[in-house]
Parts: sequence; structure tokens; C-alpha cells
Amino acid sequence: MNPETKLLPSVSAMSAYKRLLAVLLFLGLLLAVFEFSGLRDHFSLEFLRQKILDNRISGLFIFVLVFALGNLIQIPGWVFLAAAVLALGKTWGGLATYIAASVSCAISFLVIRFVGGNALRQLDNRIATRILARLDAHPVASILLLRVLFQTLPALNYALALSGVRFRAYLLGTLLGLPLPIAVYCLFFDYLAKTFHLI
Repeated sequence: MNPETKLLPSVSAMSAYKRLLAVLLFLGLLLAVFEFSGLRDHFSLEFLRQKILDNRISGLFIFVLVFALGNLIQIPGWVFLAAAVLALGKTWGGLATYIAASVSCAISFLVIRFVGGNALRQLDNRIATRILARLDAHPVASILLLRVLFQTLPALNYALALSGVRFRAYLLGTLLGLPLPIAVYCLFFDYLAKTFHLI
């Protein structure tokens, strides 16, 4: 056997680890910019709510952008959902959150895929191979179930982007999987808001 062929898996694995390191460095840099630039002030519940109340159009645009950035730097999605429900009510707040969450997940996928490629698929790992095989067998259904369970969890977005799954399947699974958990959270936050007279 040609010695070079024995090196191919390790070369592929090294490439994958380099890609994963690039993703970690990118996210670390993004978090550092966020921390030291004063952007943290724009991620509070009150700031988001006030922006939406001040001007519905520009406020919603800012809401979508901040949600997308927040998703990349590990800000929990419930902060955005609560702000939207408090400002717009459970129906319109839920719809605004659904749009923002979907855009945010798509942006996260495209950015992380650009930086990290399909690094997880290149790893020589039995568990990763088994998980990816299941994802490949039923991509839309798998992503739909993951969205119901974990919603817009940033780590899930990163893993799916690096898995090599096609963007179309990712987006379809996301669009189908988000409505149920968002609706449940909307009812919950609306109940809290009315109970504590926040709206």
C-alpha cells in the first residue's frame, strides 16, 4: 500500500481541526468586540422592547439584526422573545420572533459554514459518523425535532452548519420546527406579563 494513502485520513482530520479552530477564534473575536465595544447595552430586554415601541419598522429591523448577532455570541433566544411579547403582545410578538429567529438561524449557518466548512464530517470519529449518518437519512425531520427541543440554541446552529447538511434541509427543518416552541414561550411570557402587570 502506498504510504501516502495512509496519511490521507490524518490530513483530512488535521484540516477539520484547523477549521474548527478557525470557528472558535472567529467566535472569540466576535465576543471580544461585543464585550469591549459597548454593544452589550443593546441586548437588554428593556432596550429591545423600547426600540420596538419607539418605531415598529426600524425597531423590528434592529430586533432582527440584534437577534442574529446575539445568536452568534450565545445570547439566549428567550430574551428576544420576551421583549417582542412585551412590546407587541403574544401574537405579533410571536410572529416577529419567528421571523427574527429564522433569519438568525440562517445567518448563523451561512457564517459558520463559510468559516468552518463541513469540518465535523471530516473528523475520523465513530460517534460523529453515526450521528451524521442519521442526519443524512432524515435531514429535515431531524432538524425539525432538534428545533422543537432546542429552538435557536447557538451550539446547535454551529454543529448543523459544520455537519455538511444542505442549507435547504436546514432552513426547511428550522422553519417547520420553530413555531411550536415559540408559541409555547409566547403564551408563557404573556401569562407572566399579565400576572405581574408588565403590559
